[in-house]
Amino acid sequence: MTSRHPVRRIYQGVKNFFYGEHLSALPWVGPLQRYDVPKLKADFRASLNVTMLAVLQGIAFAAIADLPIVFGIISSVVASIVAPFFAGSRHTILGPTNATAFMLFSFFAASPLLREREVELIPLLVMMVGLFCLLGAVLRVADLLQYISRSVLVGYVAGASILILANQSKHVLGVSLDEENTRTFFGGLIELAKNLPYTKWQPLVAAATTLVAYLILTRKRPRWPNFAIMLILSSLLWGTLSFHNVGPFGGLERFQTFSLEDLLPKGPNLSRSGVFDDISSLMGLAFALAFLASLENTIMAKTLAARTGEVPKVNQDMFAVGMANFACSLTGGMPASGSLTRSALNESSGARTRFSSLFAGLMTLAVCLLIALSPNWGVPLIDFVPKACLSALIVGQAFTLFNIPNIRVCLRSTPDDAAVLIATFAASLIAPLDTAIFLGVAVSIALFLRRASRPYLVEYNASDSGDLCEIHGPKNRTNPSISLVHVEGDLFFGATEIFRSQIQRITDDPTLKVIILRLKNARHLDATSVMALQELVYFVRSQKRHLLLSGCPRSIYRVLKNSGLLKVLQADCDPALGETNVFTEIPSNPNLSTRGALKRAQQLLGTDKAEVVIYVDQKKSL
Repeated sequence: MTSRHPVRRIYQGVKNFFYGEHLSALPWVGPLQRYDVPKLKADFRASLNVTMLAVLQGIAFAAIADLPIVFGIISSVVASIVAPFFAGSRHTILGPTNATAFMLFSFFAASPLLREREVELIPLLVMMVGLFCLLGAVLRVADLLQYISRSVLVGYVAGASILILANQSKHVLGVSLDEENTRTFFGGLIELAKNLPYTKWQPLVAAATTLVAYLILTRKRPRWPNFAIMLILSSLLWGTLSFHNVGPFGGLERFQTFSLEDLLPKGPNLSRSGVFDDISSLMGLAFALAFLASLENTIMAKTLAARTGEVPKVNQDMFAVGMANFACSLTGGMPASGSLTRSALNESSGARTRFSSLFAGLMTLAVCLLIALSPNWGVPLIDFVPKACLSALIVGQAFTLFNIPNIRVCLRSTPDDAAVLIATFAASLIAPLDTAIFLGVAVSIALFLRRASRPYLVEYNASDSGDLCEIHGPKNRTNPSISLVHVEGDLFFGATEIFRSQIQRITDDPTLKVIILRLKNARHLDATSVMALQELVYFVRSQKRHLLLSGCPRSIYRVLKNSGLLKVLQADCDPALGETNVFTEIPSNPNLSTRGALKRAQQLLGTDKAEVVIYVDQKKSL
């Protein structure tokens, strides 16, 4: 029974909200209790494949973000280890991704003062991302992500792929660009064109051969970890020539191997002066990264759930993203998100449980330690990775991000989808990516609200036999003094003005005395629409007319009662005589409430010349 006291009612509503889909602090306990040797073997085999890809993608995505490569590898390690202890899906693998990495680069490239302190600010930024995701999981924000058009992500990823191509071109061509002129996409293109005459053929040859081999291998063996294979092969060839200074390729620019000191935890310094200024500067980016990471993870979890038959738990997965990022902020990693490539590889490799992610993280940590110790053995492994070859592989991945079939679907489905795609894509080329994705979301929501804020109003005649038939205009009314209006759709704040203007247009007929609003299929009555309905009641009564409601569902009747509008509607009724202006829905025969409203209308008009009989379709009632 619902409490009448407003404070208790609010408390009950908040309690129901949080307990509607509770978060589990220990979702791994059940799978661990059911764990056995066959599952262990399957998870271990899958984690071997994921580890190879995770290490090299960690390097690549750190390079995209223009960060030291250790940030990407630490993120791959920590996110893979922490996430499975909190995730709802058993196949998701978390770590750095293309989209989040380039959002980082785009933001700091446009902020030179912050870019100088990027390495210092990353732990604080990642902690903010984690806290935003944790708060969103508690508030069940992931449920709302389904209302964000997929066109937003398609447009964002398409724009990011173009930016990745432009950004990595400098390493492929071996040219140095003036950073002051490369803060925007078009500025970077102009700067790149100016430096084309200074292109070095050595990195161009190394990059071109790597890219061509990668594309051929991807076409011939699409299920292989081609990115990892080609980076290893190109490093063995071009990296060895450069490391040993062989011929003209001795000058190829390479990455530098990190040390054990670089792996030490590097959490944010929250006690230093100016930390709140930094929080203010990073707030928009942190929110955008949290939104993008949660959106990527939700899409990935639902994609894998469709393959495996699992029920996706998007808020639990969002909680895992938050915990993974919070852990990364304490260890010195870059932002973590749901990686579709690593997760898909994990699932296709036969992983049985969430613990394959844990094994992959531990193996990645072992490789990470091996890389850090390799200089002591005279073979610094990362020093064999040419930047031109890695950039070529990133360019190859950027081609796959520009998904032509998805773009075609978005452009051809509806004008709204096309508008969202184009707006997001254009914004990603003009503005920083954290701004671009919010602009795309805003356009998506605005177009959705435009569609949702148009309630469908149909005027009906009720014949003597009880049939309801649609009419067009007052001339077709059986009784010119009564208008029966069927309201269908949402009546939330966005629909208020349209609803009110349509009803007032109906009242323009001077012969009309009673308006019956049939609310059987109306939904989502809120405070704004209640106030508009109240103003409509006063407007109708000022013209000495009457407004009746029929077919009110319980949800709408409850809002009318709690808001006090019910008393306003019933002001001219005598309860002792059983009079009412509001007729609630009767599920067994929905038309009975309309019959009661029509009888009340006749009573108000002082006539009873027509017996109202509501027609019941016997076939539907069986």
